[in-house]
Amino acid sequence: MDEMIFFDTLRQGLWISVITATPILAAALISGVLVGLFQALTSVQEMTLTFVPKLAAIVVVFWVSMGFMSQTLVSYFTDTLVPIIAGM
Repeated sequence: MDEMIFFDTLRQGLWISVITATPILAAALISGVLVGLFQALTSVQEMTLTFVPKLAAIVVVFWVSMGFMSQTLVSYFTDTLVPIIAGM
C-alpha cells in the first residue's frame, strides 16, 4: 500500500469521525451551557441537574441523527475501505 493512500484514507476516516460526533457534542455543549446558566441564575447547585438534561439531549440527538451517522459510516466503508481491502 502506498503511503499516500494510507494517509488519505486515515484523513478521511478522521474527518468522518468528526462529522458523526459533532451533533452529539454540540447537543452536550448547548445543554450544558443552558443548565449552567440556569444554575447560576437561580443558585441551585444540584449535581443531577447538570447530568440528566445533558444525557437526555445526547440521547435525543443520537436517536435523531442515527440514520445520518450510519449512512455516512457505511458509505465510507463501501466506497473507500472495501476497494482498498479488495486491492482495487
